[in-house]
Amino acid sequence: MNLESLRAFYERPPADAAADPGWPEAHEALLGCLERGEIRSAEPDAQGEWRVNTWVKQAILAGFRATRMVELTGPGFPFIDKTAFPPRVLNLEAGVRMVPGGSSVRRGSYLAKGVTVMPPAFINMGAYVDEGAMVDSHALVGSCAQIGKRVHLSAAAQIGGVLEPAGARPVIVEDDAFVGGLVGVFEGVRVRRRAVLASGVVLTASTVVHDLVREREWVREVPENAVVVPGSRPAKGSFAEARGLQLSTAVIVKYRDAKTDAATALEAALR
Repeated sequence: MNLESLRAFYERPPADAAADPGWPEAHEALLGCLERGEIRSAEPDAQGEWRVNTWVKQAILAGFRATRMVELTGPGFPFIDKTAFPPRVLNLEAGVRMVPGGSSVRRGSYLAKGVTVMPPAFINMGAYVDEGAMVDSHALVGSCAQIGKRVHLSAAAQIGGVLEPAGARPVIVEDDAFVGGLVGVFEGVRVRRRAVLASGVVLTASTVVHDLVREREWVREVPENAVVVPGSRPAKGSFAEARGLQLSTAVIVKYRDAKTDAATALEAALR
């Protein structure tokens, strides 16, 4: 099945595609295209703006509709999951460093050459992890998340999945960004090139990022080269004021220049 016919098959509602007798062939073709990086759930255009490929996400949803729960035998204890997206088996030719210790990569995800996965980490279906990226211990790359070249996802970083609605933008972390430990990026937030997120930063679609350098606010986006740290702001109301209560927020304290790497920029910002 070529790419044009595959797209036509899945541009229908997921329930219709799942009920089609040709679904098994289409699904296997889908998994192969995703794993080779030939298609992805979202991709940048020539101007660097991101376009969601809704039909790819509809295809993934069809896989859940078309399959049933089964028991998957594993070491030590069984797993129970839908049959459409079993664990992916990588080989030496893939060029991915998969360190022993319990990581799981689901079928339908793309890992480029030079990616390192430290245990235990989880990469979900539809995710795209580009060359040279590091997925550290206890890190999550959620469904359809887009991870750029040389991105560092530190220990316990959580990159959320956005599968539904099919037209929604997934979480995007662009080239050379640094994501610190225990950081959470969810709900379609876009982290632009070379941005640095310090440990503990949590970003959702409603998070306001306060830019102390440019004196403005950002929502659903972290600008290029920004260094973001956890901050706080006063809670409103007499009850909160009487008790000195604060709400957490994200704060841009500086921007990287061409000469500073992520670690240097972050250390300087925290000092």
